[in-house]
Amino acid sequence: MDADFSLEPSAGGGAPPLLVVSRYRVVDDRSAWLAQMRSALAVLGESEGFVRGWIAQATDDSELLVVSTTWVGVGAYRRALSRFEVKMHVIPLLSTAIDEPSAYEALVVLDGDAGEQLFDSGLAADHDAIGLGSAAAASVASVFSVHSNDDAAGAR
Repeated sequence: MDADFSLEPSAGGGAPPLLVVSRYRVVDDRSAWLAQMRSALAVLGESEGFVRGWIAQATDDSELLVVSTTWVGVGAYRRALSRFEVKMHVIPLLSTAIDEPSAYEALVVLDGDAGEQLFDSGLAADHDAIGLGSAAAASVASVFSVHSNDDAAGAR
């Protein structure tokens, strides 16, 4: 997106949907991997806030598989991860995924029925400086906002 992206949000202040993409390099015992992925997807599908999920294969690399889920927001995904069933059946699979960011909040959603919806980012401006064992400020501005050019320019 351009730094001058400054459209007003159209989502009525709602939380942006969350896309989670976990990629796996599967070199042997593909049927066991697929069974574990299907089981994990079924457990996640029982969680509140789950919208949809799928297992897919790269079209140009048969060893690369992905488990992808969509959630009503980051809060629903985080609550799902705290469920006992998820800790037992999903987290072991997630721990074997390719080590890269996997959760993405939507900024722009185009839906055939609802049209285009724009969302502000919930990512705090200090996201790179704060981690486990660190304390964040009581209130930290978002890294990106569709409200003004200043916020968008600062994020890029």
